[in-house]
Amino acid sequence: MLYRKITKRIEEYLSSDSKRMLLIDGARQIGKSYIIRWIGKKMFANYIEINMEEDKLSDRIFAETKTTNDFYTALSIVAGEKMKDKKNTLVFIDEIQAYDHLLTLVKFLTKENKYTYIASGSLLGVTLKNTQSVPIGSLDIEHMYPMDFEEFLYANGVGEVAIEAMRESFYNNQALPDTMHNKIMDLFKKYLLVGGLPKAVETFVETRNVVKFRSIQKEIHDLYGIDASKYEQEHNKKLKIRRIFDMIPSNLENKKKRVIVKDIENKEWKRSKDYLDEFDYLISAGIALETKAISTPTYPLIKNSGKNLLKLYMNDVGILSNIFYQNNIKAVMSDTKSINLGSVYETVVAQELKAHGYDLYYYDNKKNGEVDFLIDDVEHLSNIPIEVKSGKDYSIHSALDKFLTNKEYNINQAYVLSNEQKVYTKNGITYIPIYYVMFLQNSPNTTDLFLE
Repeated sequence: MLYRKITKRIEEYLSSDSKRMLLIDGARQIGKSYIIRWIGKKMFANYIEINMEEDKLSDRIFAETKTTNDFYTALSIVAGEKMKDKKNTLVFIDEIQAYDHLLTLVKFLTKENKYTYIASGSLLGVTLKNTQSVPIGSLDIEHMYPMDFEEFLYANGVGEVAIEAMRESFYNNQALPDTMHNKIMDLFKKYLLVGGLPKAVETFVETRNVVKFRSIQKEIHDLYGIDASKYEQEHNKKLKIRRIFDMIPSNLENKKKRVIVKDIENKEWKRSKDYLDEFDYLISAGIALETKAISTPTYPLIKNSGKNLLKLYMNDVGILSNIFYQNNIKAVMSDTKSINLGSVYETVVAQELKAHGYDLYYYDNKKNGEVDFLIDDVEHLSNIPIEVKSGKDYSIHSALDKFLTNKEYNINQAYVLSNEQKVYTKNGITYIPIYYVMFLQNSPNTTDLFLE
């Protein structure tokens, strides 16, 4: 059983008497159904699971469930003997987006409070846009991502005591001892190869077979490509979505790493605004992570962001390293000098930050250059610039240096992430090992606060 942080959130919800339905949203093959199923069977005597994608392709029992009575009748056809009372009956609606009318029905199911419900979905953002009556106030949506590096460490036998010791070292601006640094760095490089797709991680842990977990990554990448072509409204949009998705790895190998709009259809006059629906589809599906350009980094970052100069990262670093290096692991594990791992390192940082609750931005200024990532600094009502370095020249970062000279930005903290073991601060920049990104968390302060 692979440890997932979202377990606590699901258990808390299922133990409560919430009048809202928890919906776990995210890309396919990241473990949504598995973790809900495992917790649900453990906590409820009567566990009912309905996969709406499968129903839509087979008997279509739930296709016309427009009322709660319709839903209960359909449910009784597949699991009548398990329909007891709310306390001991859990109904898991998997892939709820397959029938958008079910999202409208959520409001009434939760109001009647007859059973305990939980749902999962993908492409939820797209589905909600097309839902006539969005169940505002009836849904709690929790986004789920591939396994992050901390979860990967647990899967590989690194215990809680060791991780908490690492966390304390991070907060105290201290480096890890040599042996521990070497161990964690070795596992980090393996994470670049394996990524966070649960099936790939499980295969790696059990077999250490590169060919086997690479095969899983390819299969899921192909599946994402199919998902990218599922746009049901216009055939032409399907082609453009798939083209944008297929371009992500090559875009990341370019110096700017941003989406090259003119290459989508080989039309020079096209602009980012012409593809907003296509970008939103890929992002809503969870198979691409968007990073928006910021030229004026004032808090909050979202007020200065736009879809121009957009970067798209793969949602899983293992998929990207498979596309680049296939079964040759030397590029990552041996620090091959001729190979630039910049796009791989940026992808893993994007993946970590997104999984930890951050919206992703980067600094782009014609005069000063680019900084890889910007994240909101709520405590200081500012932002934190982050530069990611995969090579030996980690101390060279002219754009970040220029960025920090602007006192109007009110920057209290800046990071450079690299393979370097040492932790130190110089000229307002804190240099930390790349694996410490696992401790950058956008967690709200839950301590009771009072206004005088």
